[in-house]
Amino acid sequence: ASAMTERSIPRIFSQRRRVARALRHHRACGVGSKANPKEQFLRAQAAEDILERIDFMRFPPCPAYLLGDWPSLLGKGLVDRGFGIWDGGPDSLDEEKPWESPFFGLIVSLFTLDTLNDLPGALLHYRNALPPGGVFIAQFTGAGSLPALRGIMQAADGDTTHARIHPQIDRPAASGLMSRAGFAKHVVDSHTLTVRYSSFETLVGDLRAQGINSVLADAPPPITRGGLARARAAFDDLREDDGKVSETFEILTLTGWQEGELDIEWNPKAGE
Repeated sequence: ASAMTERSIPRIFSQRRRVARALRHHRACGVGSKANPKEQFLRAQAAEDILERIDFMRFPPCPAYLLGDWPSLLGKGLVDRGFGIWDGGPDSLDEEKPWESPFFGLIVSLFTLDTLNDLPGALLHYRNALPPGGVFIAQFTGAGSLPALRGIMQAADGDTTHARIHPQIDRPAASGLMSRAGFAKHVVDSHTLTVRYSSFETLVGDLRAQGINSVLADAPPPITRGGLARARAAFDDLREDDGKVSETFEILTLTGWQEGELDIEWNPKAGE
């Protein structure tokens, strides 16, 4: 039965490409790198949003596990609030396998869950990793993201289209997955960011710089020279009065609570 279950999981994303992408992004945002943290606008807004949620919940300082928090914008804010931070490096965790015994009162995943083949299993493992009263928060791009780029890629491919953008999850589907994972209670909400671009290359470069470019298992063929010309023309067709194109990112936030009361002895100074 186990083998049948494994075979039934579609292999949409490449684990190898996923880890390689995360390593590149991690290095680009690491100490001594030339990356400007302000250019990482998706993770910057995620950090601000999640810190506001932590403050609103009055969630007590505790050990926190962060995955995808590069360049450590969320971690800095949590340390300021007395949390102890454990940074899950890009190759330190297979999110589709069970965790060890619960230790972290707070687990946060930033822009990683949307590239898992077995997302239901990963959510179950995250829930099992929480102690009573623990909280899991995840943010990633949802189904309302990149409408302009989708149209541009279709134009680039012409009559023979290829899958170039990740399949994405909407709010009802995400809520169903959280229920299936068995969280005592959960909330799924979303907000949108609109970013304006002056060129097609800048848009694509932004995705790569923030570590959200494609990791599809079946990589599409490279765009031809003619395809690139069609992509630029399609981009030009979308230009507004000031010459720029608006692109949308829908950010889904999944918040799940483990049943019970949080009871972790934690000395904030231990996280220093």
